[in-house]
Amino acid sequence: MGHITSKSHLDLQKRLEKSPQGAPASDSLFKILEILFTEDEALLVSKLPIKFFSIAQAAKIWKKSEKEAHKILDELADKGLLLDLQKGKRKDYILAPTMAGFFEFSLMRTDGKFDRKVLSELYYQYINVEDGFVKEVLGLKPEIARTLVHEDQVKEYKSIILDYERASKVIDTATCITVGTCYCRHKMEHMNKACSQPQDVCLTFNNAAKSLSKHGIAKKISKAEAHKILDRCIKLGLVQIGDNVQEGVSWICNCCGCCCEAILAYKHLGRKMNLTSNFYASCSEPDCTGCGVCIKKCPVDAIKKKGKVVDVDDEQCIGCGVCARFCPTKALSMDRRSETGFVPKDAFERFVVGAINEGKLQNLIFDNYSLWTHTMLRQLLGVLFKLPPAKWILMNQQLRSRFLDNAIKAYSKINKDLKPMLDEGKLDYTHPELKK
Repeated sequence: MGHITSKSHLDLQKRLEKSPQGAPASDSLFKILEILFTEDEALLVSKLPIKFFSIAQAAKIWKKSEKEAHKILDELADKGLLLDLQKGKRKDYILAPTMAGFFEFSLMRTDGKFDRKVLSELYYQYINVEDGFVKEVLGLKPEIARTLVHEDQVKEYKSIILDYERASKVIDTATCITVGTCYCRHKMEHMNKACSQPQDVCLTFNNAAKSLSKHGIAKKISKAEAHKILDRCIKLGLVQIGDNVQEGVSWICNCCGCCCEAILAYKHLGRKMNLTSNFYASCSEPDCTGCGVCIKKCPVDAIKKKGKVVDVDDEQCIGCGVCARFCPTKALSMDRRSETGFVPKDAFERFVVGAINEGKLQNLIFDNYSLWTHTMLRQLLGVLFKLPPAKWILMNQQLRSRFLDNAIKAYSKINKDLKPMLDEGKLDYTHPELKK
Protein backbone atom coordinates (compact mmCIF):
# COMPACT_ATOMS: atom_id res chain seq x y z
CA MET A 1 0.00 0.00 0.00
CA GLY A 2 1.28 3.41 -0.94
CA HIS A 3 -0.59 5.31 1.75
CA ILE A 4 1.44 6.10 4.88
CA THR A 5 -0.67 5.13 7.88
CA SER A 6 -0.05 5.79 11.56
CA LYS A 7 0.51 2.84 13.89
CA SER A 8 -2.65 3.83 15.77
CA HIS A 9 -4.81 3.44 12.67
CA LEU A 10 -3.05 0.21 11.73
CA ASP A 11 -3.85 -1.13 15.20
CA LEU A 12 -7.46 0.01 14.81
CA GLN A 13 -7.82 -1.87 11.53
CA LYS A 14 -6.43 -5.01 13.19
CA ARG A 15 -8.98 -4.55 15.99
CA LEU A 16 -11.81 -4.26 13.42
CA GLU A 17 -10.61 -7.46 11.75
CA LYS A 18 -11.05 -9.39 15.00
CA SER A 19 -14.81 -9.01 14.69
CA PRO A 20 -16.69 -11.54 12.53
CA GLN A 21 -17.64 -8.75 10.13
CA GLY A 22 -14.07 -7.56 9.63
CA ALA A 23 -12.58 -4.68 7.62
CA PRO A 24 -9.90 -5.75 5.09
CA ALA A 25 -6.84 -3.49 4.94
CA SER A 26 -6.78 -1.04 2.04
CA ASP A 27 -5.44 2.45 1.33
CA SER A 28 -9.01 3.68 1.04
CA LEU A 29 -9.98 2.12 4.40
CA PHE A 30 -7.07 3.80 6.17
CA LYS A 31 -8.05 7.14 4.66
CA ILE A 32 -11.60 6.59 5.96
CA LEU A 33 -10.36 5.72 9.45
CA GLU A 34 -8.10 8.78 9.51
CA ILE A 35 -11.11 11.03 8.80
CA LEU A 36 -13.32 9.39 11.41
CA PHE A 37 -10.75 8.77 14.18
CA THR A 38 -7.93 10.98 15.38
CA GLU A 39 -4.66 9.16 16.12
CA ASP A 40 -5.39 9.25 19.86
CA GLU A 41 -8.93 7.95 19.32
CA ALA A 42 -7.72 5.19 17.01
CA LEU A 43 -5.19 4.04 19.60
CA LEU A 44 -7.77 3.99 22.40
CA VAL A 45 -10.49 2.27 20.35
CA SER A 46 -8.01 -0.37 19.16
CA LYS A 47 -7.78 -1.54 22.78
CA LEU A 48 -11.52 -1.80 23.44
CA PRO A 49 -13.33 -5.15 23.78
CA ILE A 50 -15.46 -6.50 20.96
CA LYS A 51 -18.48 -6.88 23.25
CA PHE A 52 -20.31 -4.29 25.35
CA PHE A 53 -18.17 -2.69 28.05
CA SER A 54 -18.67 -0.19 30.87
CA ILE A 55 -16.99 3.12 31.62
CA ALA A 56 -15.08 1.46 34.45
CA GLN A 57 -13.78 -1.28 32.15
CA ALA A 58 -12.66 1.24 29.52
CA ALA A 59 -10.94 3.30 32.20
CA LYS A 60 -9.06 0.24 33.44
CA ILE A 61 -7.97 -0.76 29.92
CA TRP A 62 -6.85 2.78 29.09
CA LYS A 63 -5.31 3.43 32.53
CA LYS A 64 -7.35 6.60 32.88
CA SER A 65 -9.79 7.90 35.48
CA GLU A 66 -13.45 7.05 34.98
CA LYS A 67 -14.18 10.74 34.45
CA GLU A 68 -11.63 10.94 31.63
CA ALA A 69 -12.84 7.69 30.08
CA HIS A 70 -16.48 8.81 30.26
CA LYS A 71 -15.69 12.03 28.40
CA ILE A 72 -13.79 10.21 25.63
CA LEU A 73 -16.48 7.56 25.23
CA ASP A 74 -19.23 10.16 24.94
CA GLU A 75 -17.21 12.07 22.34
CA LEU A 76 -16.84 8.88 20.30
CA ALA A 77 -20.57 8.20 20.65
CA ASP A 78 -21.31 11.77 19.52
CA LYS A 79 -19.37 11.00 16.34
CA GLY A 80 -21.42 7.83 15.81
CA LEU A 81 -18.38 5.59 16.24
CA LEU A 82 -19.64 4.00 19.45
CA LEU A 83 -23.20 3.09 20.43
CA ASP A 84 -24.18 3.64 24.04
CA LEU A 85 -26.91 2.01 26.06
CA GLN A 86 -28.24 3.18 29.42
CA LYS A 87 -29.08 0.32 31.80
CA GLY A 88 -30.46 1.97 34.91
CA LYS A 89 -27.56 3.93 36.41
CA ARG A 90 -25.02 1.99 34.34
CA LYS A 91 -24.00 3.04 30.85
CA ASP A 92 -22.53 0.49 28.44
CA TYR A 93 -20.80 1.10 25.12
CA ILE A 94 -19.90 -0.94 22.06
CA LEU A 95 -17.91 -0.10 18.96
CA ALA A 96 -20.37 0.15 16.07
CA PRO A 97 -19.65 -2.28 13.22
CA THR A 98 -18.43 -0.92 9.90
CA MET A 99 -21.47 -1.75 7.77
CA ALA A 100 -24.86 -1.09 9.30
CA GLY A 101 -22.69 0.94 11.63
CA PHE A 102 -20.26 3.82 11.66
CA PHE A 103 -19.82 3.97 7.86
CA GLU A 104 -23.54 4.76 7.54
CA PHE A 105 -23.73 6.98 10.61
CA SER A 106 -20.99 9.29 9.30
CA LEU A 107 -23.12 10.13 6.23
CA MET A 108 -26.45 10.21 8.06
CA ARG A 109 -25.44 13.19 10.16
CA THR A 110 -26.00 16.71 8.80
CA ASP A 111 -24.03 18.79 11.32
CA GLY A 112 -20.88 19.11 9.22
CA LYS A 113 -18.75 17.02 11.57
CA PHE A 114 -17.41 15.07 8.58
CA ASP A 115 -16.83 15.95 4.94
CA ARG A 116 -19.53 13.78 3.43
CA LYS A 117 -18.34 14.24 -0.14
CA VAL A 118 -14.82 13.02 0.61
CA LEU A 119 -16.16 10.13 2.68
CA SER A 120 -18.62 9.20 -0.06
CA GLU A 121 -15.83 9.01 -2.60
CA LEU A 122 -13.76 6.83 -0.27
CA TYR A 123 -16.69 4.56 0.61
CA TYR A 124 -17.45 4.14 -3.09
CA GLN A 125 -13.84 3.13 -3.75
CA TYR A 126 -13.64 0.77 -0.77
CA ILE A 127 -17.03 -0.88 -1.22
CA ASN A 128 -18.13 -0.49 -4.84
CA VAL A 129 -14.80 -0.60 -6.69
CA GLU A 130 -12.69 -2.86 -4.48
CA ASP A 131 -14.29 -6.18 -3.64
CA GLY A 132 -12.46 -7.33 -0.50
CA PHE A 133 -14.89 -5.70 1.93
CA VAL A 134 -17.99 -6.80 0.04
CA LYS A 135 -16.82 -10.42 -0.10
CA GLU A 136 -15.86 -10.48 3.57
CA VAL A 137 -18.76 -8.57 5.11
CA LEU A 138 -21.72 -9.20 2.83
CA GLY A 139 -20.63 -12.81 2.29
CA LEU A 140 -20.67 -13.44 6.06
CA LYS A 141 -22.72 -16.39 7.34
CA PRO A 142 -25.20 -15.78 8.90
CA GLU A 143 -25.78 -12.74 6.70
CA ILE A 144 -26.07 -9.32 8.31
CA ALA A 145 -29.13 -8.44 6.22
CA ARG A 146 -32.29 -10.02 4.84
CA THR A 147 -35.20 -8.97 2.65
CA LEU A 148 -38.64 -8.43 4.17
CA VAL A 149 -41.47 -9.28 1.77
CA HIS A 150 -44.22 -6.77 0.93
CA GLU A 151 -46.77 -8.27 3.29
CA ASP A 152 -49.89 -7.45 1.30
CA GLN A 153 -48.54 -9.27 -1.77
CA VAL A 154 -48.66 -12.63 0.02
CA LYS A 155 -52.01 -14.41 -0.09
CA GLU A 156 -53.41 -15.07 3.37
CA TYR A 157 -50.33 -13.31 4.73
CA LYS A 158 -51.65 -13.11 8.28
CA SER A 159 -51.51 -16.87 8.60
CA ILE A 160 -48.23 -17.69 6.82
CA ILE A 161 -45.94 -14.71 7.40
CA LEU A 162 -44.08 -14.99 10.69
CA ASP A 163 -43.86 -11.92 12.92
CA TYR A 164 -40.13 -11.45 12.33
CA GLU A 165 -40.75 -11.45 8.54
CA ARG A 166 -42.99 -8.39 8.76
CA ALA A 167 -41.60 -4.86 8.63
CA SER A 168 -44.85 -3.60 10.16
CA LYS A 169 -44.32 -5.84 13.19
CA VAL A 170 -40.79 -4.47 13.68
CA ILE A 171 -42.29 -0.98 13.88
CA ASP A 172 -45.16 -2.00 16.16
CA THR A 173 -42.87 -3.69 18.70
CA ALA A 174 -39.98 -1.17 18.69
CA THR A 175 -39.07 0.64 21.90
CA CYS A 176 -37.63 3.58 19.96
CA ILE A 177 -37.62 4.54 16.26
CA THR A 178 -35.53 7.05 14.33
CA VAL A 179 -35.30 8.11 10.71
CA GLY A 180 -32.13 9.31 9.02
CA THR A 181 -30.50 9.90 5.67
CA CYS A 182 -30.15 6.92 3.35
CA TYR A 183 -26.42 6.25 3.31
CA CYS A 184 -26.41 4.48 -0.06
CA ARG A 185 -28.29 7.08 -2.08
CA HIS A 186 -26.50 9.96 -0.37
CA LYS A 187 -23.15 8.40 -1.19
CA MET A 188 -24.22 7.90 -4.81
CA GLU A 189 -25.40 11.51 -4.96
CA HIS A 190 -21.84 12.67 -4.32
CA MET A 191 -20.70 10.32 -7.10
CA ASN A 192 -23.35 11.74 -9.48
CA LYS A 193 -24.92 8.28 -9.66
CA ALA A 194 -27.96 8.66 -7.40
CA CYS A 195 -31.52 7.92 -8.49
CA SER A 196 -34.52 10.11 -7.65
CA GLN A 197 -35.82 7.96 -4.79
CA PRO A 198 -36.11 9.68 -1.37
CA GLN A 199 -33.21 9.80 1.05
CA ASP A 200 -35.07 10.54 4.30
CA VAL A 201 -36.21 6.95 4.75
CA CYS A 202 -33.53 5.05 6.71
CA LEU A 203 -35.19 3.56 9.82
CA THR A 204 -33.41 2.44 12.99
CA PHE A 205 -34.98 0.77 16.01
CA ASN A 206 -34.62 -0.06 19.68
CA ASN A 207 -31.22 0.44 21.35
CA ALA A 208 -29.48 1.61 18.18
CA ALA A 209 -32.23 4.20 17.64
CA LYS A 210 -31.92 5.45 21.21
CA SER A 211 -28.20 6.04 20.76
CA LEU A 212 -28.53 7.72 17.35
CA SER A 213 -31.34 9.96 18.59
CA LYS A 214 -29.43 10.96 21.70
CA HIS A 215 -26.44 12.09 19.65
CA GLY A 216 -28.38 13.88 16.91
CA ILE A 217 -27.45 11.41 14.15
CA ALA A 218 -31.05 10.43 13.39
CA LYS A 219 -34.45 11.93 14.26
CA LYS A 220 -36.76 10.24 16.72
CA ILE A 221 -40.22 9.57 15.27
CA SER A 222 -43.47 7.93 16.33
CA LYS A 223 -44.68 4.51 15.21
CA ALA A 224 -47.36 6.22 13.11
CA GLU A 225 -44.70 8.28 11.32
CA ALA A 226 -42.61 5.15 10.73
CA HIS A 227 -45.61 3.38 9.20
CA LYS A 228 -46.14 6.35 6.86
CA ILE A 229 -42.50 6.14 5.72
CA LEU A 230 -42.82 2.39 5.20
CA ASP A 231 -46.07 2.75 3.23
CA ARG A 232 -44.57 5.52 1.09
CA CYS A 233 -41.53 3.42 0.24
CA ILE A 234 -43.59 0.31 -0.55
CA LYS A 235 -45.75 2.31 -2.96
CA LEU A 236 -42.59 3.61 -4.63
CA GLY A 237 -41.44 0.04 -5.22
CA LEU A 238 -38.53 0.13 -2.79
CA VAL A 239 -37.29 -3.05 -1.13
CA GLN A 240 -37.21 -3.40 2.65
CA ILE A 241 -33.88 -4.89 3.70
CA GLY A 242 -33.30 -5.20 7.41
CA ASP A 243 -31.24 -6.52 10.27
CA ASN A 244 -30.99 -10.32 9.98
CA VAL A 245 -32.37 -11.20 13.42
CA GLN A 246 -35.74 -12.23 14.77
CA GLU A 247 -35.71 -10.07 17.90
CA GLY A 248 -34.30 -6.61 18.59
CA VAL A 249 -34.06 -5.53 14.95
CA SER A 250 -31.78 -2.48 14.71
CA TRP A 251 -32.50 -1.20 11.21
CA ILE A 252 -34.58 -1.43 8.06
CA CYS A 253 -33.46 0.28 4.87
CA ASN A 254 -35.77 1.12 1.97
CA CYS A 255 -33.63 0.10 -0.96
CA CYS A 256 -33.41 0.54 -4.72
CA GLY A 257 -31.59 -1.72 -7.15
CA CYS A 258 -29.26 1.02 -8.43
CA CYS A 259 -27.81 2.48 -5.20
CA CYS A 260 -28.25 -0.05 -2.40
CA GLU A 261 -24.93 -1.65 -1.48
CA ALA A 262 -26.57 -4.89 -0.35
CA ILE A 263 -28.45 -5.32 -3.63
CA LEU A 264 -25.46 -4.29 -5.75
CA ALA A 265 -23.30 -6.78 -3.82
CA TYR A 266 -25.95 -9.48 -4.26
CA LYS A 267 -25.92 -8.98 -8.02
CA HIS A 268 -22.11 -8.95 -8.00
CA LEU A 269 -21.57 -11.96 -5.74
CA GLY A 270 -24.42 -14.07 -7.06
CA ARG A 271 -25.07 -17.24 -5.04
CA LYS A 272 -22.25 -16.44 -2.61
CA MET A 273 -24.55 -14.06 -0.77
CA ASN A 274 -28.04 -14.85 0.51
CA LEU A 275 -30.31 -11.83 0.82
CA THR A 276 -33.65 -13.54 0.23
CA SER A 277 -36.83 -13.55 2.26
CA ASN A 278 -38.66 -16.84 2.73
CA PHE A 279 -40.75 -16.10 -0.35
CA TYR A 280 -40.26 -16.06 -4.09
CA ALA A 281 -42.23 -14.73 -7.06
CA SER A 282 -43.98 -17.09 -9.44
CA CYS A 283 -45.77 -16.32 -12.70
CA SER A 284 -49.12 -17.62 -13.86
CA GLU A 285 -48.50 -17.84 -17.60
CA PRO A 286 -52.18 -17.70 -18.67
CA ASP A 287 -52.51 -14.30 -16.95
CA CYS A 288 -49.17 -12.86 -18.17
CA THR A 289 -49.28 -10.47 -21.14
CA GLY A 290 -45.50 -10.10 -21.32
CA CYS A 291 -45.74 -6.34 -20.80
CA GLY A 292 -42.33 -6.27 -19.10
CA VAL A 293 -43.27 -4.02 -16.15
CA CYS A 294 -41.96 -6.62 -13.70
CA ILE A 295 -38.65 -6.84 -15.55
CA LYS A 296 -38.11 -3.11 -15.07
CA LYS A 297 -39.22 -3.18 -11.44
CA CYS A 298 -37.19 -6.21 -10.28
CA PRO A 299 -34.24 -4.85 -8.25
CA VAL A 300 -32.03 -7.93 -8.80
CA ASP A 301 -32.66 -8.75 -12.49
CA ALA A 302 -34.35 -12.04 -11.61
CA ILE A 303 -37.08 -11.76 -14.29
CA LYS A 304 -36.58 -12.16 -18.01
CA LYS A 305 -38.78 -12.48 -21.09
CA LYS A 306 -39.42 -16.05 -22.22
CA GLY A 307 -41.38 -16.10 -25.43
CA LYS A 308 -44.58 -14.12 -24.92
CA VAL A 309 -44.46 -14.33 -21.11
CA VAL A 310 -41.92 -13.72 -18.36
CA ASP A 311 -39.85 -16.22 -16.42
CA VAL A 312 -38.72 -15.76 -12.80
CA ASP A 313 -35.39 -17.20 -11.67
CA ASP A 314 -36.56 -18.28 -8.22
CA GLU A 315 -32.98 -18.77 -7.01
CA GLN A 316 -32.01 -15.21 -7.96
CA CYS A 317 -35.31 -13.75 -6.69
CA ILE A 318 -34.94 -12.14 -3.24
CA GLY A 319 -38.66 -12.41 -2.48
CA CYS A 320 -39.37 -8.72 -2.02
CA GLY A 321 -42.79 -8.64 -3.71
CA VAL A 322 -42.16 -5.53 -5.80
CA CYS A 323 -42.89 -7.31 -9.10
CA ALA A 324 -46.20 -8.66 -7.80
CA ARG A 325 -47.23 -5.21 -6.63
CA PHE A 326 -46.77 -3.60 -10.03
CA CYS A 327 -47.97 -6.46 -12.26
CA PRO A 328 -51.02 -4.98 -14.07
CA THR A 329 -52.68 -8.38 -14.60
CA LYS A 330 -51.76 -9.88 -11.22
CA ALA A 331 -50.03 -12.74 -12.99
CA LEU A 332 -47.23 -12.67 -10.41
CA SER A 333 -47.73 -13.90 -6.87
CA MET A 334 -45.54 -14.51 -3.84
CA ASP A 335 -45.17 -18.14 -2.71
CA ARG A 336 -43.44 -19.44 0.39
CA ARG A 337 -40.16 -21.28 -0.16
CA SER A 338 -40.13 -24.95 0.77
CA GLU A 339 -37.19 -24.42 3.12
CA THR A 340 -37.16 -21.57 5.63
CA GLY A 341 -33.84 -19.74 5.78
CA PHE A 342 -31.96 -19.51 9.07
CA VAL A 343 -32.57 -16.22 10.87
CA PRO A 344 -30.66 -15.85 14.18
CA LYS A 345 -32.76 -15.21 17.24
CA ASP A 346 -30.89 -12.01 18.08
CA ALA A 347 -27.68 -10.10 17.37
CA PHE A 348 -25.77 -12.10 19.97
CA GLU A 349 -26.59 -15.42 18.32
CA ARG A 350 -25.71 -14.04 14.88
CA PHE A 351 -22.43 -12.72 16.28
CA VAL A 352 -21.45 -16.04 17.89
CA VAL A 353 -22.35 -18.21 14.89
CA GLY A 354 -20.68 -15.71 12.55
CA ALA A 355 -17.53 -15.80 14.68
CA ILE A 356 -17.46 -19.60 14.48
CA ASN A 357 -17.93 -19.59 10.71
CA GLU A 358 -15.17 -17.01 10.25
CA GLY A 359 -12.74 -18.75 12.58
CA LYS A 360 -12.84 -15.85 15.05
CA LEU A 361 -14.69 -17.19 18.06
CA GLN A 362 -11.51 -17.09 20.12
CA ASN A 363 -11.53 -13.29 19.69
CA LEU A 364 -14.92 -13.18 21.37
CA ILE A 365 -14.19 -15.65 24.15
CA PHE A 366 -10.80 -14.21 25.09
CA ASP A 367 -11.83 -10.61 24.51
CA ASN A 368 -12.19 -9.68 28.16
CA TYR A 369 -12.89 -12.23 30.87
CA SER A 370 -14.39 -9.62 33.17
CA LEU A 371 -17.34 -9.27 30.80
CA TRP A 372 -18.57 -12.80 31.25
CA THR A 373 -21.38 -12.05 33.63
CA HIS A 374 -23.97 -14.74 34.29
CA THR A 375 -26.27 -13.16 31.70
CA MET A 376 -23.63 -13.16 28.96
CA LEU A 377 -22.44 -16.65 29.87
CA ARG A 378 -26.01 -17.95 29.82
CA GLN A 379 -26.52 -16.42 26.36
CA LEU A 380 -23.28 -17.90 25.04
CA LEU A 381 -23.99 -21.38 26.37
CA GLY A 382 -27.55 -21.19 25.09
CA VAL A 383 -26.24 -20.58 21.57
CA LEU A 384 -23.35 -23.05 21.71
CA PHE A 385 -25.36 -25.95 23.10
CA LYS A 386 -27.84 -25.68 20.22
CA LEU A 387 -25.19 -25.85 17.50
CA PRO A 388 -25.10 -28.86 15.18
CA PRO A 389 -22.08 -31.22 15.60
CA ALA A 390 -20.16 -29.77 12.62
CA LYS A 391 -20.25 -26.30 14.17
CA TRP A 392 -18.98 -27.72 17.48
CA ILE A 393 -15.98 -29.19 15.70
CA LEU A 394 -15.20 -25.80 14.15
CA MET A 395 -15.66 -24.08 17.50
CA ASN A 396 -13.39 -26.48 19.36
CA GLN A 397 -10.65 -26.14 16.73
CA GLN A 398 -10.67 -22.38 17.25
CA LEU A 399 -10.59 -22.38 21.03
CA ARG A 400 -8.97 -25.43 22.59
CA SER A 401 -9.47 -23.86 26.00
CA ARG A 402 -10.22 -25.52 29.30
CA PHE A 403 -13.50 -23.65 29.49
CA LEU A 404 -14.74 -24.87 26.09
CA ASP A 405 -13.28 -28.37 26.46
CA ASN A 406 -15.33 -28.71 29.64
CA ALA A 407 -18.35 -27.20 27.93
CA ILE A 408 -18.03 -29.76 25.14
CA LYS A 409 -17.83 -32.58 27.68
CA ALA A 410 -20.92 -31.19 29.38
CA TYR A 411 -22.65 -30.94 26.02
CA SER A 412 -21.96 -34.59 25.28
CA LYS A 413 -23.47 -35.56 28.62
CA ILE A 414 -26.56 -33.35 28.50
CA ASN A 415 -29.42 -35.49 29.74
CA LYS A 416 -33.12 -35.20 30.38
CA ASP A 417 -32.42 -32.92 33.37
CA LEU A 418 -30.25 -30.36 31.54
CA LYS A 419 -31.98 -30.21 28.16
CA PRO A 420 -35.33 -28.81 29.43
CA MET A 421 -33.46 -26.16 31.43
CA LEU A 422 -31.58 -25.10 28.29
CA ASP A 423 -34.77 -24.89 26.25
CA GLU A 424 -36.45 -22.75 28.90
CA GLY A 425 -33.40 -20.52 29.43
CA LYS A 426 -33.15 -21.65 33.04
CA LEU A 427 -29.89 -23.54 33.00
CA ASP A 428 -28.73 -24.44 36.51
CA TYR A 429 -25.06 -23.49 36.75
CA THR A 430 -24.69 -25.50 39.95
CA HIS A 431 -25.48 -28.73 38.09
CA PRO A 432 -22.61 -31.24 38.60
CA GLU A 433 -21.91 -31.57 34.87
CA LEU A 434 -21.41 -27.82 34.50
CA LYS A 435 -19.49 -27.38 37.73
CA LYS A 436 -16.84 -29.71 36.31
